[in-house]
Amino acid sequence: MEHITASPMIDYTATAAFQAVIENTAVPGNDTSYWEPDTQRDLLTQFVISITLGLVAFFSFCLLRPKWAELYAARRRRRNAASSLPELPDTLFGWLPVLYRIGDEEILNSAGLDAYVFLSFFKFALRFLSATFFFAATIISPLHWRYIGKTGIPGIDRPPTDDDEKNKTDPTYLWIYVIFPYVFTGIAVYLLIQETNKIIGIRQKYLGTQTSTTDRTIRLSGIPPELRSEEKIKEYVESLQIGKVEIISLCRNWHELDSLMEERKKILKQLERAWTKHLGYKQRQRYNDTLPLVHAARVRSESIRSESGTESSQLLGSEDGRVPVRRHDDGRPKHRMWYGPLRLRYKNVDSIDYFEEKLRRLDENIVSVRQKDYSTSGLAFVTMESIAACQMAVQAVLDPNPMQMGATLAPAPADVVWKNTYISRSNRIYRSWSITVIIGFLTVFWSVLLVPFVSLLNLSTLHEAIPGLADALVRHPLVGSLVRTGMPTLFWSSLTVAVPFLYSWLSSLQGMTSRGDRELSLISKNFFFSFFNLFFLFTVLGSASNFWDLLKRLQESFKDATTIAFALARSLEDLSRFYINLIILQGLGLFPFRLLEFGSVIMYPINVLSAKTPRDYAELSTPPIFRYGFSIPQTILILVICIVYSVFPSSWLICLCGLVYFFFGHIIYKYQLLYAMDHQQHSTGRAWPMICSRVFLGLVFFQLAVIGSLALRRAVTKSLLLLPLLVTTVWFTYFFARTYEPLMKFIALRSIDPDNPNNNGDSENSLGSPTLVSPPSGLDRDSLLILIGGREIGLRLKKYVNPNLTIPLDGPWIPSTDGSIMVRPSTYDESNNGAV
Repeated sequence: MEHITASPMIDYTATAAFQAVIENTAVPGNDTSYWEPDTQRDLLTQFVISITLGLVAFFSFCLLRPKWAELYAARRRRRNAASSLPELPDTLFGWLPVLYRIGDEEILNSAGLDAYVFLSFFKFALRFLSATFFFAATIISPLHWRYIGKTGIPGIDRPPTDDDEKNKTDPTYLWIYVIFPYVFTGIAVYLLIQETNKIIGIRQKYLGTQTSTTDRTIRLSGIPPELRSEEKIKEYVESLQIGKVEIISLCRNWHELDSLMEERKKILKQLERAWTKHLGYKQRQRYNDTLPLVHAARVRSESIRSESGTESSQLLGSEDGRVPVRRHDDGRPKHRMWYGPLRLRYKNVDSIDYFEEKLRRLDENIVSVRQKDYSTSGLAFVTMESIAACQMAVQAVLDPNPMQMGATLAPAPADVVWKNTYISRSNRIYRSWSITVIIGFLTVFWSVLLVPFVSLLNLSTLHEAIPGLADALVRHPLVGSLVRTGMPTLFWSSLTVAVPFLYSWLSSLQGMTSRGDRELSLISKNFFFSFFNLFFLFTVLGSASNFWDLLKRLQESFKDATTIAFALARSLEDLSRFYINLIILQGLGLFPFRLLEFGSVIMYPINVLSAKTPRDYAELSTPPIFRYGFSIPQTILILVICIVYSVFPSSWLICLCGLVYFFFGHIIYKYQLLYAMDHQQHSTGRAWPMICSRVFLGLVFFQLAVIGSLALRRAVTKSLLLLPLLVTTVWFTYFFARTYEPLMKFIALRSIDPDNPNNNGDSENSLGSPTLVSPPSGLDRDSLLILIGGREIGLRLKKYVNPNLTIPLDGPWIPSTDGSIMVRPSTYDESNNGAV
């Protein structure tokens, strides 16, 4: 930032040394120029490192993509919704034009509204930054060069002259700090409203005309004990005269059943490992998609163990078959069973017999437990006969008593976390607030960890803490450049990758009843972490040259508020170098590594070595999961950085780096969402209002930064001219939340197609026959994708029910001679139980 003239009211003598540090002038007795970094070298170093990493990752992906199609095209090979996408050529770069030509309609049909909304944010950012870059390159940057000699490129600014000192308070020059905040805010709001209207139109069109149990269902919470029965809830809802109730699923305390089913999974896995060891099964070749499954007829364990039985021959195969077998006289696997006082004695028993008997007894117990009458909870899913009745119910207050009979939109049946449906309200509130406090503490804790890396941004600060290291970096400019540019940005990037996993685990403990709500909560948590640490730490504490001096003169600084303001203004301007390096590293260096799915590649050999059973091998080809809560916060933060610096001298360079970031990001995420990775599709674009609110937050922060910059230049009148813009932006944020967000949450009654029989609860048609105006397959919220015989089948869920109440109790997967995998039925007959 330019020379800042102190106010006449300031005791300049008291803060002379501190002010000298701010102005980058020499303090008597100290040669600060010795510690000045070579910012031009730093920028070049960061660019070379990033472009090298990015090119290596990108060319590696282009070479490996056709060879590892089961990983890099896993979604298209396994999902029916993605099968309509065009086949990508196996040439080195031929996939790029085909991917670029895929339009919005194909994205909706194959990936759903959530993916469409996420990619729409990148389009919005590209349009906004294109306009910002145009004004920054043609008007803002030339004016900065004309008046103060600032190019925006670190290290090549023109030395200040006497004319520059005179022009620093020139009203004509400072008008760009008044005009362009209005221009950029107007462009951002216009583009946001334009994109929001488009998303709302698509969402209302498809959700209003689709066949959906989800959109006819209410999540009713806070049910009082006297109303906790299906009959009383139905009578209560229908008494409100908003419509007829089709079915009610009252949640109960299924903890005992859920625990038994978890134990069954463990025993089934142990039994499959015992069979695999007995048969000597080793997979010699990878299956293309999944293992072909064949449901075997019920067989007795005695006949399987028989050497001459036909069932045994079918299971064991022959020596020259695909599945090598072990001779019966080689013995069967044994299990050590401990018994007696203090379990000090043991005996070896047949593993297959042991686990089959445990599985049989457990299945008997599960069938018995399924028939029990469990205590009810205060949560129920109420499916209405029409979408209109449901939408009216969720937008109204049903009960005059606070926190009682609250109606909200229900998640999709496959999206419900059933183990959290029977948690008491007090327990859920306690968990929510406890996790919130923990995350708040951790967010501050990360700031403490980042302080040492802040010191690396400036050698004078580092010299006060570690003199030897600072001297060594000065003597070796290239190493110093690598440390200053690479270490802080790389550490920050690593932290933004690691922390979301911790926050995701903490979010799973909050007791949310749907995975979609958990993902939206994760977006909020991770953005708060990134925004607080990056802006608070690096702007307030991470000034490029005054951090250590600020600590030493803390008492004097707090006596003079203007001195602190000087430090913050200087910090915001000087940290443009850090943000440029960060965006370059993220956009050019690290983004291409997302194509490689580095985590899956690293874990694949480990998973292959640990895979023993056919089920383990089948899980190897499962597509990686794309998490919106990991990707959206970082992209919003990059856009906020570009907005904040859009009128400062480095605006054109930061906006250019932002354009590169969002251009590559759109291509990479488009490929992953369409071809490579699986992702949730049940929130129907509810992340868009969260994105918009955080863009508005960035606009407010941008306006405050410009107002502060003008005020510190004693341009008080011009800073006051921006107050109406600030007030209007805050008001529009509230206006947007009241008018646009409900349309991103509910279905407007006018959007509901009254001629569609499915919207009136036509149960026969709801089972699957497509309507004339059917939504894209990616928006089918009632579908539950199940793999049967190596093919993906989407079953329509007609009601909300805990899967553990109805899921078939199948037996283990056992390899057969023809390469298929036989699924043995359970040792307990469960044919009388219904299924979804």
